[in-house]
Amino acid sequence: MARSPETCPNCGAEVPPRAKACPECGSDEQTGWSEQARTDSLDLPDENFDYDEFTKREFGGEKPVPRGIHWFWWLIALLLLIAAAMAVLAEASS
Repeated sequence: MARSPETCPNCGAEVPPRAKACPECGSDEQTGWSEQARTDSLDLPDENFDYDEFTKREFGGEKPVPRGIHWFWWLIALLLLIAAAMAVLAEASS
């Protein structure tokens, strides 16, 4: 007999060590504890996996990449330059 999994691949219930079947759903080696069932429960992609379709479904298509510096940062830079110029002029006049 194969070692029982820690969690049932069919229902997700905790399975006691050396159990012959899942206490919740009754799964055993013949109905769901095979090596294939263990790897299927990991939800890993197979050879038919389409990465582009997955990213489009998960993230909703392509978003445009912003180019250049946003106008807000230009305004902040201008205000900082004005404040620095005023501080230099105030220092020079005193």
